[in-house]
Formats: sequence, C-alpha cells, structure tokens
Amino acid sequence: MPAALLFDLDGTLLDSDPLHIEVFADLLRRRGIRVDRPYYLKHIHGRLNVDVFAELMPDADPHEMDLTKEAEFRRRLAQRKVPPARGLVALLDRARTEGTPCAVITNAPRINARAMLDAIGLRDRFAPVISSDDIAPGKPDPAPYLAGAAAHGVPARACIAFEDSPSGLQAARTAGCTVVGLTSSLDAAALKAHGAHLAIDDFTDPALADLLDAETGALT
Repeated sequence: MPAALLFDLDGTLLDSDPLHIEVFADLLRRRGIRVDRPYYLKHIHGRLNVDVFAELMPDADPHEMDLTKEAEFRRRLAQRKVPPARGLVALLDRARTEGTPCAVITNAPRINARAMLDAIGLRDRFAPVISSDDIAPGKPDPAPYLAGAAAHGVPARACIAFEDSPSGLQAARTAGCTVVGLTSSLDAAALKAHGAHLAIDDFTDPALADLLDAETGALT
C-alpha cells in the first residue's frame, strides 16, 4: 500500500454530479443558460463556484451565489439516498487494516464535505478533510494535495490520489501523486489526457488492486 490515499469527494466518493447539475440548472435558468450534463462538464465541473458565477453571472455577487447554490445542494442531498461509490468501503477497510491513512481533498466548502460524507455514512473514515475553506488556491493548484500529504508527514509522490475532474487530475499530478481517475464524468482516454496514470470505472477494478500491491510510483 502507498503512504496515504487521498480522495476527491464529488464524483469520486459518491455520484453527486446529477444533483449539482440540477441545482446549477435551476439557478442559471433565470439567466437564459441551459445547464445539461455536457454543459456542466465543459463549463462547471471541477471549478470553484465563485469562478463559475463570476463568469456566468457577472452582475451578481459570486460569493453570495456560491452560498445560495451550496445551501440548496445540501437541502436536496438530505432528501435523497446516495450510496458510496462501488467498492469504496472495501478499499477503506483494507486501508484501515494495513494502517494506511485516508484523506479527502475537495474544492467543496467544509459544510458540504461533511454533508456528503454523512450522506454516505463515512465521515469518520477520513482525516483530514481538506476543503476550500482550508486551502487557497484550490484545484487545479497542487496546494490541496500537498497539504493532504503533509498532514500525514509523507511526500505526495508516496501517495495515490483518486480524482474525476480535469482540475483535480491536474492538481494531483502536479503535486507528484500517482493519480487514479474515476470514469464517473470522463472516459478513460480523457482522464489520462488530463493526467491520470490509471483510469478505473470504480474501486472494484482489478487494476487498482494491482496498483495497491505494487511499489508506489510504478505508473509514474
């Protein structure tokens, strides 16, 4: 096993993109912007909300819109049953047995990160949870991943990072992590084009087990 496992949250630990798309669609419809999955993946996915709203709603306060959007996301999340990604619990169990720490590295605000981890019942399995409230700048800057590795006293090059967005893949790769991309939003070719060393559909993929058994950095 590597020195630490560093996980993105949205689209990696749970399939939250459909709910994000739904909320963005409702907020941006008033500006005549139709948000569907292709639009979301091209213009919104993996970016900080304040940057999205500053670009798409230049006459509005992007920080206010960020708070409004995320409050609505949490409200709707609490009304739905959202399972963890397939194979995630087994991976976390293995990591705990082998003494490998697991951290969350997300551009989401802390309150959202807690809500999502609570929704899948896994908040106590990750430490630290590094959110947009903790580190600036966020992804695609490598700072969040460097902070996650440093929190466990290990170099980023000794860690495996799990990501699904272009900005997250870039952040983890630049930090020096071995990067595993999840095909929740992008296909394998796109994940690798954005920096993934390995692309998997979910955490049950045999290729991931092979990577965990190999010396860290085998794919770099």
